[in-house]
Amino acid sequence: MEHKYLTKIGKRFAIYLPREIVKKLNLKEGDGVEIQILNKNLQIKTVPNPFSLALNGEKFTSITLEETERIVEEEQELHENSL
Repeated sequence: MEHKYLTKIGKRFAIYLPREIVKKLNLKEGDGVEIQILNKNLQIKTVPNPFSLALNGEKFTSITLEETERIVEEEQELHENSL
């Protein structure tokens, strides 16, 4: 569903987002955005914070600490043997 909002460009060319957008997208001060010019129009996209994704994002695999340690040791051994 498409939503359109009007806002103004403020001091130092700041674009202020309407409160409804901020709430719908759960935006916080300091969140990243990507701004792109498309046919003389601005497109603004949110950029996910990698730390938030790691902590709160959907998990697509699982690995135990023991498995991680085993893999790291194997890789270290391979690297040492190639020197």
